[in-house]
Amino acid sequence: MKSISDTIKSIVIVALVICLGVLSSMKLMKLQIVEGDEAAASPRYDSKATTFKREVTPTRGEILDYKGNVIIGNNSRIDIVLQYAFFPEDLQEGNEILLRIYNELAEKEYIFEEVLPISVSYPYAYTQDDTSDVTERLNLNVYATAENCIDKLISDYKISDDYTQEEKRIIAGLRYAMLAKDFSYNNDLILAKNVNRFTVIKLKELSNVLKGVEAVEAADREIVRGDILPHEIGMVGPIYAEEYEELKEKGYAMNDQVGKNGIEYAMESELRGKSGEEEVTILDGSIVDIRTLDETVPGQTVKLTVDGAFQVKLQGVLDNFLDRFGYFNGRKVEKGALVVLDAKTGAVRGMATAPTYNLKDFEKDYDKLLNAENSPMFNRCTWGQYLPGSTFKTVTATAGLNEGVINGGTYFNCTGPRSYNFYGSTYGCTGTHSGIAVRQAIQVSCNIFFYETSRLLGIDNITKYAELYGLGSSLGLETGDASGFLCNPETFAERGQPWYIGYVIQAGIGNQDCGFTPLQLATVANTIANRGVRYKPYLVDSLYTYGTKEMTSKTKPTVAETIELNNDYVYDYIVGGMIDASYNVPAPYSLTGLGFNVAIKTGTPQTDMNDLSKQNSVFIGFAPAEDPEIAFAGVIEGGEYSKYMIRDIINAYSECFGINGSKPTAEMPPEVRGGTTAKTTTSTTTSKGKSKKTKSTDTVTTAVTTE
Repeated sequence: MKSISDTIKSIVIVALVICLGVLSSMKLMKLQIVEGDEAAASPRYDSKATTFKREVTPTRGEILDYKGNVIIGNNSRIDIVLQYAFFPEDLQEGNEILLRIYNELAEKEYIFEEVLPISVSYPYAYTQDDTSDVTERLNLNVYATAENCIDKLISDYKISDDYTQEEKRIIAGLRYAMLAKDFSYNNDLILAKNVNRFTVIKLKELSNVLKGVEAVEAADREIVRGDILPHEIGMVGPIYAEEYEELKEKGYAMNDQVGKNGIEYAMESELRGKSGEEEVTILDGSIVDIRTLDETVPGQTVKLTVDGAFQVKLQGVLDNFLDRFGYFNGRKVEKGALVVLDAKTGAVRGMATAPTYNLKDFEKDYDKLLNAENSPMFNRCTWGQYLPGSTFKTVTATAGLNEGVINGGTYFNCTGPRSYNFYGSTYGCTGTHSGIAVRQAIQVSCNIFFYETSRLLGIDNITKYAELYGLGSSLGLETGDASGFLCNPETFAERGQPWYIGYVIQAGIGNQDCGFTPLQLATVANTIANRGVRYKPYLVDSLYTYGTKEMTSKTKPTVAETIELNNDYVYDYIVGGMIDASYNVPAPYSLTGLGFNVAIKTGTPQTDMNDLSKQNSVFIGFAPAEDPEIAFAGVIEGGEYSKYMIRDIINAYSECFGINGSKPTAEMPPEVRGGTTAKTTTSTTTSKGKSKKTKSTDTVTTAVTTE
């Protein structure tokens, strides 16, 4: 039986529970009444109100160099747009407003950018070959004439005969733009970009007449440094009709900008961020309420592996070399490429190509650059495909030493020019080296030693090791790179070419119809530097939350391939021979006195079997040879002495990154403009902004002899 005190306690607890319940009910009732009153008062619930949802475009992320300097940023501008929510549904009223808007803007020298591919004056004619988009949008058959299209627009949108022929065409062009640009609550029609404040004020004064016209803030992609890695940075551009259906599903509006090539394209999802969504309520022609449904997430900032100061210096090394050694065999030498990698990670530290250009010039004069001599927009570092010449002997040496067909003490007899017979054909060397082993053969680039090594290996083994070094396939750079092509029966069959047995020994010295990019050649050097470990090259160092120093991700070095060594001495002989080769560089380009050894291999492949005076000059290498920090490759088209650049490359790297314990001292130099001398020449390319890569036919492939 409960005691009296226990009974009292129970009564008190029950009373408290009842009181709390009553209080909670009163609070809930109060909340419901208040919220109900607020809901009833909200303009969203007015029967005359119109409520719709629209996307909110995020701020695009910036692109920085390795030291945090802004290469590509954002700038604000004011655009004049037409907003669907306020534009009249009555067609004739709308036509009158469209013409008035056009004239007001034209008076201030803002001309609406046409999207209707029909001439602006009568008699009407198409201004492009493919007219399927126009006829399809207007529900006309494919044989419809330009005049049929204009007549259809005039009919569909009740464009009055009271207008002149010119005025009808203006209104028809604007109406078609509304159709093509998906004019809707979510897509404003941009009438003029980057207008001045006087134009904004004037149009604001006419807002009661020009229904739907509004001045809105928009973001411009700002090129802060157009001279840093222009071929890899890329551009943004408008969304084209063929892209829109797919991008619309990802939250893009028709007026958005999207990456077209380079880093802007490769990192589009990271740079773009996430669109937000808001609910807008309109009452009596005015916005009365805006509710955020989903927050907008700005794009991430992309930091590259390339230091801007080093990139400018590297370009300077290449340009200065071409200025100094500008002629070879009476021909002007104007084209080349340099690639520098971090030997410990595979990160791209710099890529220079000549001729080059400035991204700001691309924006202003695309056609001039497109037709400029020597294709300055062609990225020779990642898309140029060149014979490697004697630099390939390092690959053949790897195969020979690792497969056991030679060792460090294997000697072959080199008796000079036209002294090696292979299946009835005679081949030779550029020198007479007598009995020679692999280390010295790399140093002096003895053809006969590597002919015999190639004979013993066979083409399958040569191909196997070329592929292990990353040759003949894309290396997976974020912005894309050419796969190149190998010299073997399979490749020849694909190209419809006959294969001859003599090609085996020419393949072994990199001199028979193969093509590799400077990026691939630098990767070969880096793989040797790491004694068989091949790193995947990359351009993106890390990502950051926009406007902060908060890192969200960091690229980790990736081992793409490891050459399993059957003999642990393989790279001792190869690196030793490359160090020995570095001593054969004259002052003032000498690679001695740097405080460490440098390992290099050079090549001079002939590029025209019918004119042996035509050659390229190629080199690969790394430093310091004993503990590599930098790997590099270079190609000079139609020239010689490319190895004379190596000391300047190493010194520039030391100034910007530090090397062998030295501290970096370089600061960002002033911007370089006028990257090329524009001379018009015949050129074929894809239309502006639509291709993801600039295409060119600059490919050097044919050769018969070597250094």
